[in-house]
Amino acid sequence: MLDFWKNKRILVTGHTGFKGSWLTEALLLAGAEVTGYALEPPTDPSLFELLKLKDRMRSVTGDVRDLGHLLEVFRETQPEFVLHMAAQPIVRLSYREPVMTYETNVMGTVNICECVRQSPGVRSFLNVTTDKVYENGEKGTGFVETDRLDGYDPYSNSKSCSELVTHGYVRSFLKEQGVAVSTARAGNVIGGGDFAPDRIIPDCVRAAESGSPLVLRNPDSVRPFQHVLEPVMVYLDILEKQAADPSLAGAYNVGPDLSDCVRTGELAQLFADAWNREETEGSASGAGREDGAGGTGKFRIEIRPDGGPHEAGFLRLECAKLKEIFGWEARWHIAEAVQKTADWSRAWLKGEDMIRVTDEQIREFLLADK
Repeated sequence: MLDFWKNKRILVTGHTGFKGSWLTEALLLAGAEVTGYALEPPTDPSLFELLKLKDRMRSVTGDVRDLGHLLEVFRETQPEFVLHMAAQPIVRLSYREPVMTYETNVMGTVNICECVRQSPGVRSFLNVTTDKVYENGEKGTGFVETDRLDGYDPYSNSKSCSELVTHGYVRSFLKEQGVAVSTARAGNVIGGGDFAPDRIIPDCVRAAESGSPLVLRNPDSVRPFQHVLEPVMVYLDILEKQAADPSLAGAYNVGPDLSDCVRTGELAQLFADAWNREETEGSASGAGREDGAGGTGKFRIEIRPDGGPHEAGFLRLECAKLKEIFGWEARWHIAEAVQKTADWSRAWLKGEDMIRVTDEQIREFLLADK
């Protein structure tokens, strides 16, 4: 799957984030020529720094709202492929800072599309949005790509606007220029190295590290959880195949099977089971835990609703289009995805070489049966 990317020039925005770091590591493993454009890592610690990506690629610190700087980087890099992931991705932050959210997610997309328009070497462009772009009537059915776009909160709505911007540039400029363009509407991702606030798995890891209980505010909210490598590999597949066949370009839902759409309370329990299993096995084998490494005993959960701002209660994507056109099938279902996340997190807490651990998980994923 990754052989295609050897020596290919690709520009990735948002490469310092969680998903961007996993994608960049996969591209480096494949031998691609990667240029990243993003703000400094959004968390401390960050996966970007743990993987030492700044020293292993061309990493440009910049803001997608800065069109002039972005154009300079495009002209210097001359990318063949462009993958846009830079965003303000946190729903709760979008309520506190709506203007910044719209500036980043809407005008940032305008700027990327304009750079693609002015870069004759670009063959294939993918804009990554979210499952939250759809108008959500809480009907309990999965969204399809033809459903109405109208996200509720500033984050979700700004990503709906990002889709419309992309469609407008395709119709007005990019299709005529021969650039294949798609958007990918991805569900929630989990995996090792996510340290963001207000996300269930990072909160699980922090609770496991500190020995304090995990506090769940919305245990019954259903989310389409998948391991981060699932959408990462889909993005690369879309970029590759639409470059060869522009008729494949379009909008794609990228989400897990129905069986992997679980309540946040169930997800937390899966993590607890995976974490506590390792604690029990470690104790039984006599391995134990050294101070400051590998966890702090049993993982516990507390339910404590906080009356926070509106977030959709049910989100599920129907991915028949992706399966039919690209033959996509999930490789790691939810239990294994959580286990891999717990394994990565424990390795990090033990101070292991995280480049090696991450590369091993990428290879394991590529070898897994669909």
